[in-house]
Amino acid sequence: MPRHTEPSANNALGNLLQGMLGKAVVRSENTQVIAGHPGLRPDIVITATGRSPVVIESEYLPATSVEEEARSRLGLNVAGGGMIEAAISLRYPSEVGDADDLSAAVSMAAMDYCVFTKEGDDIARFPQSGWLDGSATDLADLVRLVSLPQNAVDRAAGALESGINRAAAILDKLEGVTPAIAHLLGMDNVPQTRRMACAIIANAMIFHDRIARIHPSIKTLKLVCGPEVANPQGETLGAWTEILEFNYWPIFAISKDILQQLPARDAALILEELENTAGEVNSTGIDNAHDLTGRVFQRLISDRKYLATFYTLPASAALLARLAVAKMRPHPNPLPEGEGTTKSPEGEGTTKPPPPSAHPEPVEGRTDGGEGEFDWGDPAAIAKLRVGDFACGTGALLSAVYEQIAARHESAGGDAAAIHPVMMEEVLYGCDVMPSAIHITGSTLSGVQPEIGFGNSRLYTMPYGRQDDGTVKIGSLELLQSSEVMTLFNTSDPARRTGSAGEQTAAQVNAEIPDDGFDLVIMNPPFTRATNHEGAHANIVNPAFAAFNSSKADMDDMGKRLNQMGKNTCYHGNAGIASAFAALAHRKLKPGGVLALVLPLSVASGVSWQKMRDLLRTDYTDLTVLSIAANGRDMAFSSDTGMAECLVIARKARKGVPSEQWTSFNSLLQRPAGFAPADSIAKNIIANGNLRGIESGPYGGTRLTVGNELIGEKLSVPRGDLWGCVRLLDYSLAQAAYALTDSRLWLPGIANAVDLKVAALGEIGKLGLVDRDINGPPPRGPFSKVAASPTATYPCLWNHDAKNETRMICAPDSQLEARLGMEAKAATVWATASRAHINREFTFGSQALAAAFTERDSMGGTAWPNVFFEDKRFDYAFAVWGNSTLGLLLYWRHSSRQQSSKARMTVRKADTLPVLDFRALSDEQLASAERIFDEFRELELLPAYLADADPNRALLDRRVICGLLGFGEDVYRGVRRLAAKWCAEPSVHGGKPRPKSAVYLE
Repeated sequence: MPRHTEPSANNALGNLLQGMLGKAVVRSENTQVIAGHPGLRPDIVITATGRSPVVIESEYLPATSVEEEARSRLGLNVAGGGMIEAAISLRYPSEVGDADDLSAAVSMAAMDYCVFTKEGDDIARFPQSGWLDGSATDLADLVRLVSLPQNAVDRAAGALESGINRAAAILDKLEGVTPAIAHLLGMDNVPQTRRMACAIIANAMIFHDRIARIHPSIKTLKLVCGPEVANPQGETLGAWTEILEFNYWPIFAISKDILQQLPARDAALILEELENTAGEVNSTGIDNAHDLTGRVFQRLISDRKYLATFYTLPASAALLARLAVAKMRPHPNPLPEGEGTTKSPEGEGTTKPPPPSAHPEPVEGRTDGGEGEFDWGDPAAIAKLRVGDFACGTGALLSAVYEQIAARHESAGGDAAAIHPVMMEEVLYGCDVMPSAIHITGSTLSGVQPEIGFGNSRLYTMPYGRQDDGTVKIGSLELLQSSEVMTLFNTSDPARRTGSAGEQTAAQVNAEIPDDGFDLVIMNPPFTRATNHEGAHANIVNPAFAAFNSSKADMDDMGKRLNQMGKNTCYHGNAGIASAFAALAHRKLKPGGVLALVLPLSVASGVSWQKMRDLLRTDYTDLTVLSIAANGRDMAFSSDTGMAECLVIARKARKGVPSEQWTSFNSLLQRPAGFAPADSIAKNIIANGNLRGIESGPYGGTRLTVGNELIGEKLSVPRGDLWGCVRLLDYSLAQAAYALTDSRLWLPGIANAVDLKVAALGEIGKLGLVDRDINGPPPRGPFSKVAASPTATYPCLWNHDAKNETRMICAPDSQLEARLGMEAKAATVWATASRAHINREFTFGSQALAAAFTERDSMGGTAWPNVFFEDKRFDYAFAVWGNSTLGLLLYWRHSSRQQSSKARMTVRKADTLPVLDFRALSDEQLASAERIFDEFRELELLPAYLADADPNRALLDRRVICGLLGFGEDVYRGVRRLAAKWCAEPSVHGGKPRPKSAVYLE
């Protein structure tokens, strides 16, 4: 029997948790806490204002009944504290019971636990099987996460959205004023803009009563727009003017502007509707810490289609913030005496941040040059942090960072509420081009501690588009200029500023956003590109700057300004403005600061992203990359996007501090489904321990697990351009591909590697032209493309037609005609024609070929660029190698996998594609390659995702491995095993059903 009873251990744990959970109330071994069940004695009950109660039931191992006890608590009501929606089962290790110092033992113990949550009529267990393990600090983190009152949040969100829709129905009828309101928001005059306007008013009304509790001079909402008020519009505007004198500009300024536009009678109807809605929301007892505002507002943002500002899902934001804050090694700078505020030209006070230092001094008492642990319990140290999001959107990332900092402060014994003013006034910087976005961010951050007031915040609406003086501005990217002082508001157009205050408007607000001044820059930047070659933006001159009804001249000038500002940075027009925001983040980070970005997966392979990858290699250390192997929307960390994304987290190198020489690549099976899974994923990734490397052979990565569940793999990769390790289910494929690019064939299940000469395609042959150099608008392209003809002078293989591309030999689908007066250039272009072609956009789920062959020289087009070899025998070798399993593997590894089962490869990227070095083949081997090609003239191949189950693909592998290369049966079997692994990858099969049994060896 243990020396200490379970109640004693529970009391010790309760005392620890009380010190870590701020103003929560932690009760251990109490009766009279469950309403209607006075005799029940839960082990530990944790309650907090605005949160659901959490129960912890515990036992010493083997703890056979602890799960059932926890489940039984769900749905019960804590006296005065609401319904229990989450219950934790906890298993103490036996050494706790036998310890001399019980409190110390509980504090240091590695405990097992799981959590049960009530979701409607169902009960969910996390993890589904097995147990989480962690310390009391980890347990406190879990309590914070699962205490979100999900039922109340859902009710509040539903009430808010319904009320907004009812109010918008009134506004829809006011055709005379809706254009002015749309202009205020910088949006088109469409129904969703009017819903946004009503949402902004509703949100301000929700905050109104909270502020009235802080400032007694402010009348309550009922007194300014309740049913007994004669002039609700005037009373509300008066109250909001008074609130603006205290600040709260991001929430109330634009709300006031909108309300002023409404006729008095209609304003009264809308205010009456929304006052009822605000009452419903506030009656649920929740606050904005639960992302209510961002969740509802995101559905209403009009210009996402051009700005490509996709909402970072709350769980994804929590994951990125957890990883980013874990890397922080700040040594903040003190605020010099006498420095506090600067004045705008109109006299508005703006708190001034401390001046940056390229080489700040270490924190007092530390001797590690600033790379040691930060004292999260010290509020003065936290006050010196600087965190920026220069594309903040709805504020999801800033909110997640705030929560991480507050949680660490609480766990270290601090008071999270006490640091709220300085977090709002000094620490958190947010910028966006949309006033509505700044409104959301201000609301969400203010709602973390809605009862606590603060002064001026660091949330700015950035100038965007054509200005009064004829110049153009490009939003936050204006900060790429060398000056540290930015004019952030343009008042001539209300869409470009935060809002008015009384009769005066600020003509200009200067704010210091210094270079080398931030400890953390975290962003999910817009992904749009200045080019418009495809997709939904095909008719937009410059999608990157098409928001706010920009004219063609505006877009052209904005593009020129970005090109000028982005010189000598990692910005590239084909990568899109996300690369410009990456350059901005780099500029603003201090040495030792942390970069944390959500980026399109094309960052891993796109040629236009090369400068960004180079920057990370040379100027950063401790690089972590996360991607998701799943398909569809699950392969992104943001909402409403079908493009794969990745998280990139790294620390800016300090001079004289050794840099980490390895990158941690992490591939998840699916994106985190909630806050608790996100927290567990982050802890898995952060945890130290043996990490298998890419050079270790095809044995797979280190498993990422939650409980007994596999959630992904992580792999250590040497720093450099080895970014093919993204979006993989099985890292043995990356290891096999890595060995192959190093001219070693090392297959899963085979102990040793064998030599196989591999080289870049551009070293062996020459890649053809981009299609726009062939038939682009004159004078660029000398040809016009017309329908195919059997007697064509200039045949071309231009587009994809999967049903006609099942054999290695493909017939030209079009022909070219030389344009009048461009015959000489046409001859030069035609000289690049060839029989060999490479697939530029390979959809594995429907297409069979990575390499195609035309019987006569043909020009390659959009889908099939040319590959020209001096030795024509290489044409045959390229076709049989490229369509074998090894050729498919290297193509896939080298390409962009941003869409479900489609791989993209630009002509420039294909130049570095690793292929079999045909120059190293003997004459007999080259003759063998031609014989294999002839054997397959009439043989059809199934779509690539069925390569493991395709008898003809298996036969091709046998011919290539055993016949052409001369390896034995064991190598052939290894290749077929590799084919099965490759076809199981989500980025290959794209979610299509897989055969129950695969043909490995036939």
